[in-house]
Amino acid sequence: MKDQIFDLVVVGGGAAGFFGAINAAEQNPGMKILVLERTSKLLSKVRVSGGGRCNVTHHCFEPTPLSKHYPRGQKLLKQLFRTFQAKDTVAWFVERGVSLKTEDDGRIFPTSDNSETIIQCFLQEAERLKIEIKTRAEVIGVKQLEQGFALSTGTGDSFQCKKLLIAVGGFNKEIAYDWLKTIGHTIKKPIPSLFTFNDSEKRFVDLMGLAVENAVVTIERTAFVESGPVLLTHWGLSGPAVIKLSAWAAMHLHDMNYEFKVLVNWVGGLKEHELRIELEKYKALNLMKMIANHAVYNVPARLWIRLCELSEIEPKRIWADMSKRQLNKLVENLTRSAFKIKGKTTFKEEFVICGGVAVDDVEAETMESKKVPGLYFAGEVLDIDGETGGFNFQSAWTTAFIASQHIAKSI
Repeated sequence: MKDQIFDLVVVGGGAAGFFGAINAAEQNPGMKILVLERTSKLLSKVRVSGGGRCNVTHHCFEPTPLSKHYPRGQKLLKQLFRTFQAKDTVAWFVERGVSLKTEDDGRIFPTSDNSETIIQCFLQEAERLKIEIKTRAEVIGVKQLEQGFALSTGTGDSFQCKKLLIAVGGFNKEIAYDWLKTIGHTIKKPIPSLFTFNDSEKRFVDLMGLAVENAVVTIERTAFVESGPVLLTHWGLSGPAVIKLSAWAAMHLHDMNYEFKVLVNWVGGLKEHELRIELEKYKALNLMKMIANHAVYNVPARLWIRLCELSEIEPKRIWADMSKRQLNKLVENLTRSAFKIKGKTTFKEEFVICGGVAVDDVEAETMESKKVPGLYFAGEVLDIDGETGGFNFQSAWTTAFIASQHIAKSI
């Protein structure tokens, strides 16, 4: 069968792939573009993001502060965000009739609270721009031609193109990147990012569902520390502070085989000596009150009772009868609750992989490969990953937009 010929083939029918194809078509309307997706589902990660609401980006509209939300790829993104950043993402969707809203924590969603709004936007734009889409079309071979590329798929179809955009997302096994290695690319070992911590002791398992809004989580004997909401779950610890910590410490925790100790400060980062002084003052003013019945610093009542138990404070003991030893133990449990972590759990279905194609392999101004002219990269296939909160989609939109600009101009 004769190869089908295109100006641009995009490998990957996810966020970066669609964004790259649409923007390339808009900037050069005469281009013939094909999107190849190896599975039967398009935009699958868009569908599950933000609990099915699709967290499209984050309300951080300055390139440098925005880049600081990325454990890997920060330097490259700081430069790229000067061309296309979160503010531009918002404008892009609004121009296409998608109304967006910003929540208190900075996350930006469609006002419909439905990821289908974003999916339909992409599919309608692709149809309007006459972009061809093929599903169940896994690319199994790429051959460089004198001018362009020849691609073969698992279904036996073959294609030729002048430009090739790789936007296949992240894989958890390095073998999945072998075909990129064969054309000269360096692959950083793929490991998980954005995950929750499994508590091996389960001392708080009966408190699952309980949240503390302003906690500080530290990985013992390291500089890795994050603050924010922490959620107690049936498997251990979750919530924004934990998820963010997992991203920044991803490589360290992988090296530790996910066995480590976490210290949680339940009172907003208050130091031990500061808390001891505050509790002594509180004690003096509440001598005849029962300790277990009077939580401090907005610690949830059930968690306070558990911390009192761990501090060997009996349910009916009053503040006047608290011993120095009990006070010290309570201070320690409030500021340094220790959790022995053994293992991790994927954060919902929003798994993110750090690792992939080394960013040093691509030209920052164009996202074109330094190894193979005419080959471009966008999205999570690159060794770029961000915190939770819309940052991973933003890097996908940005890298895809930069690639699409150069592709459109070069054809």
